[in-house]
Amino acid sequence: MRAVSLNSKSTRLKYLATLTMGQSPPSELVNLFDEHNGIPFLQGNAEFGDKYPTPKHSCSVPAKIAKKGDLLISVRAPVGALNIADQDYGIGRGLCAISWRYIDSKFGWWAMHHYKNQLNIVSKGSTYDAVAAENVGDIIIDVPELSCQRRIADFLDRETARIDALVAEKEKMIALLQEKRSALITRAVTKGLDPDVKMKNTGIEWLGEIPEHWEVIKLKYLGEAIIGLTFGPNELTNSDNGILVLRASNIRDHKIVYEDNIYVDMEIPKNLLTKKGDILICSRSGSRALIGKNAIIDENAVGITFGVFMTVYRSKYNEYLFWVFNSPLFEYQSGAFGTTTINQLTVHTLSNMEVPFPPKDEQGAISEHLKQETARIDAIISEIKKSINLLKERRSALITAAITGKIDVEEAV
Repeated sequence: MRAVSLNSKSTRLKYLATLTMGQSPPSELVNLFDEHNGIPFLQGNAEFGDKYPTPKHSCSVPAKIAKKGDLLISVRAPVGALNIADQDYGIGRGLCAISWRYIDSKFGWWAMHHYKNQLNIVSKGSTYDAVAAENVGDIIIDVPELSCQRRIADFLDRETARIDALVAEKEKMIALLQEKRSALITRAVTKGLDPDVKMKNTGIEWLGEIPEHWEVIKLKYLGEAIIGLTFGPNELTNSDNGILVLRASNIRDHKIVYEDNIYVDMEIPKNLLTKKGDILICSRSGSRALIGKNAIIDENAVGITFGVFMTVYRSKYNEYLFWVFNSPLFEYQSGAFGTTTINQLTVHTLSNMEVPFPPKDEQGAISEHLKQETARIDAIISEIKKSINLLKERRSALITAAITGKIDVEEAV
């Protein structure tokens, strides 16, 4: 890798393009996406894809419009997310449209992957992550000659496509391993570990056959579901004076993590203090994907509390039930999570879920078997994720090197 003269000229973005800051129209003008009712509308980056957005709403009279081919940049958290308008869009205040005037649009797409980083300092200095039109316009870009722009863009199109293909293959491998993991858990909690055991039909369509000596029991007969703590802004405090409140953000990969923590200073009812072996479940959220997300409380998370959008399932059988909660059996019975207003798993729904229930000794054997087997799969997935991260870092470094002239793209080819 060597530096190459691009004969570039440093120019502020506002002199290279027309910027259109989004504006939110009256709510009555925005509806669920319908191609026959106005034009597609994007409020922010939530609808962004890898390169092109997928609209969820339409607007009959949008206040601001991004034209087909415009670069879309998020001006609210996460600031700097990029997409390209593949058609005309109405845009809300979370987005800015960049319409290139004096720069090749393909080069502009790649250049902004590097130069958008200038927004980081500005956004972190505000009350919340956001930037204004002047911040976007003041981004300084080194602009080479047009022929050089096109060579760089062609090079990055080609080379990033190769990296993206490798990433996609690795992501397929992860998906297959996750399917294998799920099938492994499902088989163990529905059929047991003995391949020769005599089976019986449960009469439950989604469950089918289970070992003859097992039972099907509702969760309300095996333990207790407990809704989390209600608190207000006045009860919030710092870590020195308060008690940690576990939320959905404290669950990752079925384990408790201590990030994005909040604390309260108030009297906590005894039953709302965590016990070892409790299963902590996200039971209410604006995101359907988070409902049912769970982790088991270990010795490091004992004696703290959990928020009202969380539920603890407390039972002496949780070592086994944890695996049932992380099988498709749990997902299948979650049809009542969604309501017309919010996604939620009620205590009634959770308590009435039915689970295949083996004798105590088999519960322990199944749990130990699944700990070992899923640990092997998880280790492989972890290694693949590391390789994906390395590829993404390589991709980012390649873009920066090409855009800034640290490599000669023709020599690299």
